[in-house]
Amino acid sequence: MPNLPRPRLRRTRAGELVAPLPPEPQVPKVEEIAAEGLRWVKIDQPGSLEQGWLEENFDFHALDYEDVLSRNQRPKIDVYDDYLFIVLQFPIFDPAAGRLNAGELDIFVGAGFLITIPNQPIQPVEYLFERCRQKEELRDQLFSRGSGYLLYRIVDDSFDYCFPMLRKIGNKLDRLEEEIFGEERSEEIVRDISNVKQEIINFRKVIRPQRPVLRDLEKVKERYLSPDMDLEIYFDDVVDANERIWDMLENDKEVIEALEDTNESVLSHRVNDILRVLTSISVIVLPLTLLASIWGMNVAVPGEQDMTAFWVVVGAMVILLVGMVSYFRRRGWL
Repeated sequence: MPNLPRPRLRRTRAGELVAPLPPEPQVPKVEEIAAEGLRWVKIDQPGSLEQGWLEENFDFHALDYEDVLSRNQRPKIDVYDDYLFIVLQFPIFDPAAGRLNAGELDIFVGAGFLITIPNQPIQPVEYLFERCRQKEELRDQLFSRGSGYLLYRIVDDSFDYCFPMLRKIGNKLDRLEEEIFGEERSEEIVRDISNVKQEIINFRKVIRPQRPVLRDLEKVKERYLSPDMDLEIYFDDVVDANERIWDMLENDKEVIEALEDTNESVLSHRVNDILRVLTSISVIVLPLTLLASIWGMNVAVPGEQDMTAFWVVVGAMVILLVGMVSYFRRRGWL
């Protein structure tokens, strides 16, 4: 008979041996709000336990679960007979890295239910969920219009959250424009331009792939709209908001490229000014150096051993210096 492993005992203060406590049962991290025949389920950063809960309560396709657990999923919309599976991305500022990252939001929507699964906290979704949990009037108002309207509010609030971030980028661009022509901070300005340019690039990487997804959503939305409500204008507003965000990003991209070119021109102009001054000084000193070299040769020269000749040479050098400086100033070279 094989030897079975013995349970490891733990010792109390009194020295009595007791069996270890059984592990606490794991509970899936699932939050839910229900009203007016509609369920909103929110699952943050799902794992195998949450996937098991979804499989037990809903009949979704196996590929959808793979997309939910995947970390690098492109925005898309999958249409099934009784539900939609939507993957969207929204820009999220990461204070640790100091840059914008993409936050993924997976959505299952069907008749009578809506499930949001963010891979990291998305503030507008969290805020709307808490408001619906705490305010019964708002919950009844949103849930009574069906899952289609609730989907619109979630997506619309998430896109509206992008506009304050775009305004911050615009303020950075305005500040950079002033600093380029201000004090000489060439290294800091180049670094600031690079950081803002990286933010715009990351923002564009998030927004660009889901533009066709929103147009596809606009086409398939009728299945989940309430029959007595015309919500087409609302989903059109989502597409319009996304296009406005893209237009602002296009404008910011052109502005940062123009600022980068302008900063390079300003730096080149400052370098040219420095070189002009140095060249002018070299040209002015050149004839003085020539005179000093001639009268400093170890050969016989006119006026040798005569103090009067020394002062004549010095005077000629001073007159030549003043004349050349005056000429350079009149020509605008100094």
